[in-house]
This record gives sequence, C-alpha cells and structure tokens, in this order.
Amino acid sequence: MGRRPARCVRFQKNKPYIKSRYCRGVPDPKIRIYDCGAKKVVVDAFPFVAHLVSDEKEQLTACALEAARVACNKYLTKSTGKEGYHIRCRAHPFHVIRQNKMLSCAGADRLSSGMRGSYGKPSEMAARIAIGQVIFSVRAKDSNAHHVLEALRRAKFKFPGRQKIMKSNKWGFTKFDREVYARGRKEGWIVPDGVHVKYIPQHGLLTTKNCAKHSE
Repeated sequence: MGRRPARCVRFQKNKPYIKSRYCRGVPDPKIRIYDCGAKKVVVDAFPFVAHLVSDEKEQLTACALEAARVACNKYLTKSTGKEGYHIRCRAHPFHVIRQNKMLSCAGADRLSSGMRGSYGKPSEMAARIAIGQVIFSVRAKDSNAHHVLEALRRAKFKFPGRQKIMKSNKWGFTKFDREVYARGRKEGWIVPDGVHVKYIPQHGLLTTKNCAKHSE
C-alpha cells in the first residue's frame, strides 16, 4: 500500500494523536536531522536570518519536512558551501496519521468490509502547524542573504497550502534586534553561548560574571 497524497492528511480535523503505550507500532518519522549545515558556528558569525512561516492551519507530514530540508540543504551547499549556513527545522512531527487500508485487488468488493471497523492503523507521522508558525529558519552571513531566500523558496514547493518567507530583524537565532545585539555585545551584557546568547541582567547578586555596564 503506497503513501496517500497530502490532500488526505493536510487538515487538522481531530485531537492530537501521539505515540504512547496505547498507540504502538508507529513508524519512525522520515525526518531525523533537524539541524544541518554549520550548526556549531558561533552566534557572531551569522547575523542574517530568514524564516519560512505557515499561512494556514494544517498538518505537514514528516516526508514533506524531510523533502523540504533536503531541497534547502542541497541548494545552500551548492551556492554558499557547507560552512556558509545553518538550517533549523522548527516543526516536529508528533501526530500519528492512521490509514484504513482497503483492498484494491480483483474481487476486493467481496472481501472488504467497507466502513465497518474502519479505525485505521498508524501509517506515518505529521506535524500540526498553526497560522504564523515558523517551519524552517536559516541563518547565514549578510552576503548570502539572497541564497537563503531562494533556498526557502525551493523548500516551499514541498508543502501543501501557503507559506511566506520572512526576513527577520533579529541577529541570528537570538531574540535581540541587530542594534540591541551590537550594543549589548559592546557593553558586555550580552554574552555568546554557542548559537544563542546569554543576557546578563541588572539585578541579583553582584559577581564577577554579571558585572556589566548597562547604558540607559
């Protein structure tokens, strides 16, 4: 029995149905890698970030997420090199899709029971997406911004429904705007922490770590 097209599973109709001790025999999701590219490059190196944002309330299968990741990764590897970008898949497929498998051979109408006992068996996994939810985020250098936008445009073709590509004013994957980030790094109250940053607050016990100068 082959995979059914996206139109069969793209709408959120029921409650979330996740893998548990009651729902067993669920196949593993096709997407196994959620970060690719230069995922260990420090936060200062990649200031530009763009997001692929959903414009519909829908479900995206794990196969579609994996296909989009591969398409995005392949284009960016070719155009910017392996160390020129960092892709992060922000949607995780936890919802189990059931399929009531029907016979399609000769004389199937004599053997099949139609809609009697139609509660299906787990067939694949899907991510439940809300309007405005980020599906993919890519950070890179400012010089590679146009390549990032083109890679997300190609990834968009793997999904049903509508998506929008949005350039962010934030610095990389952090929550700080570019001007705020630059000022915080200069004054010492924003400290790099891998691909993210730590904020050193103005209150609390005075130690050597949190003594930073805050400008008004």
